[in-house]
Amino acid sequence: MNLACEEKIAGDEWLGMRKLTEFEQYVIEQKGTERPFSGDYYHWDAEGVYHCKRCDAPLYLSEHKFNAHCGWPAFDDEIKGAVKRIPDSDGQRIEIVCQHCDAHLGHVFEGEYLTDKNIRHCVNSVSMIFKPLEQSVAVSSEQQPQQSQQQFSYATLGGGCFWCLEAIFSQLNGVHSVQSGYSGGSEQDANYKAVCSASTGHAEVVQIEFDSEIISYETLLRVFFSSHDPTTLNRQGNDVGPQYRSVIFAHDTQQIDIASLMIQQLTEQQLYPTPIVTELVALEQFYPAETYHDDYFANNAQQPYCQVVVKPKLDKFKALFKEHLQTDRYE
Repeated sequence: MNLACEEKIAGDEWLGMRKLTEFEQYVIEQKGTERPFSGDYYHWDAEGVYHCKRCDAPLYLSEHKFNAHCGWPAFDDEIKGAVKRIPDSDGQRIEIVCQHCDAHLGHVFEGEYLTDKNIRHCVNSVSMIFKPLEQSVAVSSEQQPQQSQQQFSYATLGGGCFWCLEAIFSQLNGVHSVQSGYSGGSEQDANYKAVCSASTGHAEVVQIEFDSEIISYETLLRVFFSSHDPTTLNRQGNDVGPQYRSVIFAHDTQQIDIASLMIQQLTEQQLYPTPIVTELVALEQFYPAETYHDDYFANNAQQPYCQVVVKPKLDKFKALFKEHLQTDRYE
């Protein structure tokens, strides 16, 4: 779709502001934020155009969208002239609003190196309305998707160095991808050097993208509790500090219920000599780690830490969960 066509669509459809629901008013007019991973368009990947919910002006093309694992739709570009940047009232971030009607969209971030364009528009789903290419001239709000066409589920877990957990969870059948990263602290400190200072509040975590029809969240948690010591506070072996704490960052209430029940069952079974100290909190944000951490064990298997720490854990995991393994990548 070329810009001339997009501009024509905007002109043809400018029939006045759309009536907003109370929650839409909260986000779009009062600059609120929807809960992460709750929006219709977080995993939406159809081809088309994302329009402003209030005035119908086109904002983003589907080719601009990418999965930033942040909980909200992410775009690394915009339709030229569609989005306006203004300093946020918090004095730190840059807010983005619709150029045509000033509807609040979200915020824009640079320097994360998530795509070649090195920019991320973090946009509330509720601020937009999606129109497929073949229907982009006239689609009523009743025709919009009521829920995301989510193909995969997500789990975010911390249990010591993320090199170990990435190597382990990458072996499981049904796991689509495993991304090392940081959760529990602010974006400005979400980098390896800062997190290693043990002063940022982050935990080293992995975010697991998995097919729930092949492997369950319960199975992922069983692997998690078998692959680290959930009874040592802010420590795994010689790795000491709050960044190495045992923690489950739940993506929804169902995960909270499942994890709570498993911790209760493990406690009742008295499988550990001391109490479980694993934190269970709602995920607020996941920040991908630097790219040199990707597939770290696969790319650095002979490194001393990998031989002494990662490999024994990986071997133990393989022995315990043979029935859940993919074809080994590290043999």
